[in-house]
Amino acid sequence: MEHAHSSTHQGHGGPTSQPQRSSHSNHHRHMAADFKHRFLTSLVITVPILLLSPMLKGLVGLGDFLRFTGDTYVLWSLSTVLFVYGGTPFLRGFYDEMRQRAPGMMTLVALAISVAYGYSSAVVYGLDGKLFFWELATLIDIMLLGHWIEMRSVMGASHALDQLASLMPSTAHRLETDGSTSDVALEELTAGTQVLVRPGERVPADGKVVHGQSTVNEAMLTGESMPVEKSVGTRVIGGSINGEGSMTVEVDQAGEDSYLSQVIGLVEEAQKSKSRTQDLANRAAMWLTFVAVTAGAITLVAWLVAANADLAFSLERTVTVMVTTCPHALGLAIPLVVAVSTAISAQRGLLVRNRAAFETMRRVNAVIFDKTGTLTEGRFGITDVVSFDKGLSDTRLLSLAASVEAQSEHPVARGIAAADVETMPVDRFRSEPGHGVEATVDGTRVHIHRPNVSDVPGDHREQFETLTATGKTIVMVSLDDQPKGLIALADIIRKESKEAIDALKAMGIECMMLTGDRQEVADWVSRELELDDYFAQVLPDKKASKVREVKSRGLRVAMTGDGVNDAPALAEADIGIAIGSGTDVAVSTADIVLVRSDPRDIVTLIRLARATYRKMIQNLVWATGYNVIAIPLAAGALYQAGILLSPAAGAILMSLSTVIVAVNARLLRLKT
Repeated sequence: MEHAHSSTHQGHGGPTSQPQRSSHSNHHRHMAADFKHRFLTSLVITVPILLLSPMLKGLVGLGDFLRFTGDTYVLWSLSTVLFVYGGTPFLRGFYDEMRQRAPGMMTLVALAISVAYGYSSAVVYGLDGKLFFWELATLIDIMLLGHWIEMRSVMGASHALDQLASLMPSTAHRLETDGSTSDVALEELTAGTQVLVRPGERVPADGKVVHGQSTVNEAMLTGESMPVEKSVGTRVIGGSINGEGSMTVEVDQAGEDSYLSQVIGLVEEAQKSKSRTQDLANRAAMWLTFVAVTAGAITLVAWLVAANADLAFSLERTVTVMVTTCPHALGLAIPLVVAVSTAISAQRGLLVRNRAAFETMRRVNAVIFDKTGTLTEGRFGITDVVSFDKGLSDTRLLSLAASVEAQSEHPVARGIAAADVETMPVDRFRSEPGHGVEATVDGTRVHIHRPNVSDVPGDHREQFETLTATGKTIVMVSLDDQPKGLIALADIIRKESKEAIDALKAMGIECMMLTGDRQEVADWVSRELELDDYFAQVLPDKKASKVREVKSRGLRVAMTGDGVNDAPALAEADIGIAIGSGTDVAVSTADIVLVRSDPRDIVTLIRLARATYRKMIQNLVWATGYNVIAIPLAAGALYQAGILLSPAAGAILMSLSTVIVAVNARLLRLKT
């Protein structure tokens, strides 16, 4: 089924045009609602059809239950309503497939329900034969349910763009010529406008700082794990979060020219360029369509011409062939396995949103990990404590620093304050952006700040340079204006990451890292985890191209990330995997969501995908293989030997294949 993607139309009203995105989302929402309504209505109509069907009543021993004058015509009327209302999407699909010369599932379903309805209607009005209205009803119900579920998953992709746009604030504090501020909508911002950004607020547009100093959290946009210092002359990105200081920003890019708008465009483009992996069932259905049509035509001609049989008998043989090849089991072969595997994966914290991607997961031979929040915890932790004074223990130094930093909200401060040491009361705490923090602790004035190499005593400079080379964040602790030691921090690598990388490499899968963080940080993480490759200092507008670069090596790529900065790469990869604890947009863009922040779940995911695929193949064999025997029997190949498969027997055989497929799908639980 084709699902159109609207192009990006942007203007000064925000990152993207809301009416365009709404129209796109409403299209999918309308289709999902249509399938849901058709399914529920058809299900209600199916109940009396089943109760009135003579063959089904005979099979379950109801006998003359609900028999009354004209009951057959009531059954025909209900089936006609169901055929027209419930079958319309498949009849339209049949027309589209014929126009595109690509017969598939829609063709086979339309053919099956048309033959069942046409033949049964002929029986109602005089033809000697059996009624197959119950087959018509249940087939339509199952197919409508499958398409409803499919459309619900498609709606998630459109939601991703809305989540991206929501990063921008709704208003901005515009500075007027008299020095006052007024709150205005973003569309009123133009190049040259100056806006005030208060602590904790989002930057409303791209621009340069013209007054003030602060730190800005750009992790949602660039993947940089630590807040970036901003002062006069430095650039800020719309959508990033201001830290503890106030800034005046002069806007130079707004609306469609903004950085975030370009990221949104990349997500749209990557989503549209995704390959449309054809479902295995569709491929099998195309061949079964040819088999069913050819076998039915040959059967009809053979009995009418070669055997000189009457029309009723010949048509009955043809209908038996068509009913035997009815795609009940084929329609359930893959969806049932996916339903079971999805339930299993959900219990293990793996949420599958895209069936084709889950199928492709078994063939992945490269996994690209985002660093921050995926391989690492996304928070600072202490890695090294260096005391310059032999009389000052590392524990004492860290205790003094933690006592002071406990008063600050800076991410580095939180990392130090979280140290497992005793803290003490502080007096005269003072924080000055760009100059660190200081306070009096136990009668000692403690100053914590970023050091230059000249601040470090000569005999410790080599240590300082070694720590700096690994990309770690380093702060100096001075006591009463005398430098007394260094504390190094880094984004903590998850303890599960090494285990996951080792397991993936043992499966022959290359492991890589893609991050917006510094080269030194990326190199340190790569060496610690023994990755095959990594890409550092990559901004969102380059992340998708890096994924394409890896794909150009002939690799089938899965991308794992948790932030908005990963959204284009997640959409560009063959399979996008989002960490559930990350942002909503990453989850919406991804094909698969990991509820836990545990990289080992990717290993579990690949193993489950491989087991699921094996069950899919088994079910396709069961769903189609019985036709090798059943079709010749249905056509009357052994008629001379006294073996003739009736339409009812053909329907039972078809139903038996459905039961086998359902039971085999349930056995997946025993294999994983």
